[in-house]
Amino acid sequence: MSRTQQERSAATQGALISAARRLWGERGYTAVSTPEIARAAGVTRGAMYHQYANKTELFLAVLEAIETEVIERLIADVTAAQPSTPAETLHITADAWLQIAVEPEIRQLMLLDAPSILGWAGFREVSQRYGLGMTEQLLSAAIEAGQLKAQPTRPLATIVLAALDEAAMIIANAADPARERQEVHVVIHDLIDGLLGEGS
Repeated sequence: MSRTQQERSAATQGALISAARRLWGERGYTAVSTPEIARAAGVTRGAMYHQYANKTELFLAVLEAIETEVIERLIADVTAAQPSTPAETLHITADAWLQIAVEPEIRQLMLLDAPSILGWAGFREVSQRYGLGMTEQLLSAAIEAGQLKAQPTRPLATIVLAALDEAAMIIANAADPARERQEVHVVIHDLIDGLLGEGS
């Protein structure tokens, strides 16, 4: 049975995203051309530009796929850990994110390439669109459990998410990311404990 145009389009997009993600993850955005991506995806350049107007648009599609995957992984890690309190959930989520941030592909695409390609405002918009809701839910749960004093959760979530993103940036740009993650881990845990009033 022949595929519909929508199915063919989705298959082409999937092949392009997969190829671009692999090549950019290995060598970085600027080192890989669109013709090379098209060849790796097994499609023509015309087919590629029919789906994505330019290289930046394809990168955004790759980044969206990665952001979705990261959120799914964070949820899976928290579920597997079976935290007993919202405070513990905050710590587990932060640890999981800092662990993911040192992975070469995530480091290259999300933390090194994305800010320079999308600009800080564009990078921040994508980060907040995917991470802000989850962060706000975690903080709301901590407030409801009496582990965090009542306060507006949206601005607090924005600040906490920014701190986690900045922590990941520090790791991404470090000469020794694994060692830097250990040091940043301590700072982030102290920050969370300070919010929860557990450091006093």
